[in-house]
Amino acid sequence: MNNQKTNQLLVLFILFTVSLFAQENYTISGIVKEAENGETTFGASVFLKGTTIGAVSNEYGFYSITAPKGNYTLVVSYIGFADVTQEISLDQNFKIDFEIKEDTTQLDEIVISSEEPERVSLRSPQMSVTKVKVATIKKMPVVLGEVDIVKAIQILPGVTNTGEASGGFNVRGGAVDQNLVLLDEAIIYNTSHLLGFFSVFNADAIKDVKLYKGAIPARFGGRVSSVLDVRQKDGNANKFMLTGGIGAISSRLAAEGPLFKDKGSFLIAGRGSYAHLFMKAADEENSANFYDLNLKTHYKINDNNKLYLSGYFGRDNFNFEGGFKSGYGNLSGNLRWNHIFNDKLFSNASLIYSKYDYDLDLDAFEFDWVSSIKNYNIKYDLKYYASDKVKLDFGVNAIYYDFDPGAIKPTSESSPINALQLDKKKAFESGLYINAEHKLTDRLTAQYGLRYSSFSRLGGQSLMNYENNQPVVYNKNLGIYQSGTAVGETDYSKGDEIETFSNLEPRLGLSYQLNESSSVKAGYSRTAQYIHLLSNTSAVTPLDVWTPSGKFIKPQLSDQFALGYFRNFKDKAYSFEAEVYYKTVDNRIDYIDGSDLIGNNTIETEILNGESRGYGLELLLRKSKGRFTGLFGYTISKSEQRTLGGNAGGPGINNGNWYNTAQDRTHDFSLTGSYKLNEKWTFGSNLVFQTGRPVTYPNGQYEYEGVSIANYSDRNSNRLSSYHRLDLSATYVPNRKPNNRWKGEWVFGIYNVYNQKNAASVSFGQNRETGANEATRTSIFGIVPSVSYNFKF
Repeated sequence: MNNQKTNQLLVLFILFTVSLFAQENYTISGIVKEAENGETTFGASVFLKGTTIGAVSNEYGFYSITAPKGNYTLVVSYIGFADVTQEISLDQNFKIDFEIKEDTTQLDEIVISSEEPERVSLRSPQMSVTKVKVATIKKMPVVLGEVDIVKAIQILPGVTNTGEASGGFNVRGGAVDQNLVLLDEAIIYNTSHLLGFFSVFNADAIKDVKLYKGAIPARFGGRVSSVLDVRQKDGNANKFMLTGGIGAISSRLAAEGPLFKDKGSFLIAGRGSYAHLFMKAADEENSANFYDLNLKTHYKINDNNKLYLSGYFGRDNFNFEGGFKSGYGNLSGNLRWNHIFNDKLFSNASLIYSKYDYDLDLDAFEFDWVSSIKNYNIKYDLKYYASDKVKLDFGVNAIYYDFDPGAIKPTSESSPINALQLDKKKAFESGLYINAEHKLTDRLTAQYGLRYSSFSRLGGQSLMNYENNQPVVYNKNLGIYQSGTAVGETDYSKGDEIETFSNLEPRLGLSYQLNESSSVKAGYSRTAQYIHLLSNTSAVTPLDVWTPSGKFIKPQLSDQFALGYFRNFKDKAYSFEAEVYYKTVDNRIDYIDGSDLIGNNTIETEILNGESRGYGLELLLRKSKGRFTGLFGYTISKSEQRTLGGNAGGPGINNGNWYNTAQDRTHDFSLTGSYKLNEKWTFGSNLVFQTGRPVTYPNGQYEYEGVSIANYSDRNSNRLSSYHRLDLSATYVPNRKPNNRWKGEWVFGIYNVYNQKNAASVSFGQNRETGANEATRTSIFGIVPSVSYNFKF
């Protein structure tokens, strides 16, 4: 009995002690916004001066920090903005919203920053992530004067593309389809306008850009290479504004302002090209144009609840001589609900729709071809600021996919083409994740998380069966791979699951702060990708279609390891980053020689499952203060693929040996700078060098029945010549009175100053007149001058 009383007293004592301890800790939470326009600030540092206690505002500006009772100086810091400090006596929970103002004492700093340059950022275990400020992007020299977010991120270490005027981008040797591109959480399947000349992102409508190259946070799933997270502006909540520009081939206009009696705001941004009008005036038969529209609005129900509605619509249209017409475009929408449960728990619920479609019309053959991919996405994410040492992220999401690989429709009764609908495909993907950021000691911080993903290929169609379950077989006599022997079909009803996959995806990051200005970090991530872009060309084209994993196509699985050193010096005017990485991808699709992907209802007969690997060293030196700002980036890397014969037999692709992927660039060098001469003139430059893209050249020929047939070397064993160019720009701000609302600037640019004819491709053929074999080199751009006028009102 005495022991029981003793235990009860001990329990009461422990509960009292815990309660007393909890009472001595209090929480400060709130929203960080820009004073000029009311935009919430993503990535602002909020910390208690003289301590290691702090937090970074999330995508919606929310922050929360917990500290023991006492007197503190609270500091809010964000690059390019003046610090805000407030003395606080922490003896209760506080809700404090902050409005930060641009630092007029600085010279328009241009920063590309992996993290905000405060010590809490050096402590963060998140690595291989780069934030790109839109102000930086707008000052970079660009082709034809069109500001381009995707081109801007390609100056960063580890990021390349397959050449000029090519769509998409490649990260650490990964393919284009291995990048998850999000615009306000909605998936964008094609990031290019005019087949890669420009991107779909209108810089006037964009607030924040983050690229995750590795150590991808557990809240993201579905891709194995990178995540490009692009956020649109909310719209100016304080006053009506117009922003726009007039360029050589396109113009843009954005309007934003308050709504709902200052309880919300709106943004409408449009952009369109008009080069096709000049072509028509010159009696040119060929024409190409694009347009896009960004929309966003939000409504503040009360201090704890906000609704957001955003959307994007963009389209490209082409009309070529001979009756060849085509078009493609993205459509997306997102309805979000932000809810603050209390000073420690924040949530965001989203309903998202995305669509990408492609249309091809050939008058000569009198048919129309349409293909598309659509998805419906539900997400619920929560962030819990448990204490000054532990912060938790957790949530769920579910995506329903609708794949339409193509439908051919005759456009007239005399058309020789029969109507054909390729099999439509349905799939369902779900994910559940939890992630913790844990301050283990004053110097060591860990980020560890786990994502569970599941994917089901759904029924509603018939699938071909093959002899010995081999859709591809090796013909020993001919020495080639060819289609397997079909032995019937299996019909799957709509309620069936053709194939189901599930994966555990652990994520881990560690950061050890060496001193006040430097740290080392290590990261590991395992990611799964369940949908694939079918393309056997070096550059992405609109004809490429997406397909789900299923009976013959397995999910891609990637493991990536990274180790880095990070340092700020000279009062944070300079920063240096060095990272090494190694990643592998299993079940990477490869294509047999001569594969035919367009209009193919049995795509499994054209592909083999292989593996890829990439490794390299990335260096980044930045200067972010003073009249001259800029960065130097260098990457030395390798990206390879290997495909064995597997179930199909035979030697595999390239005799089963490792070979260079189309994304392999041994050396990648970029030097970008901006110099502010005075209040009127700012000059920019961009110098780029890359090792040439791998290609396959013929290494001989033979004659068969009087026909000359080329013999090719091993796959991607040759290279195009090295790519390099220099771009220059000058921005002129005319005299204007300080109080004038109208603000304008002229931007003059020269792309490829020394007129380098970089090879986009080299083709081989026979001269019809002489019969001699010859190589033809194709280049896209020479020197391209431009001028544009930008304004803000």
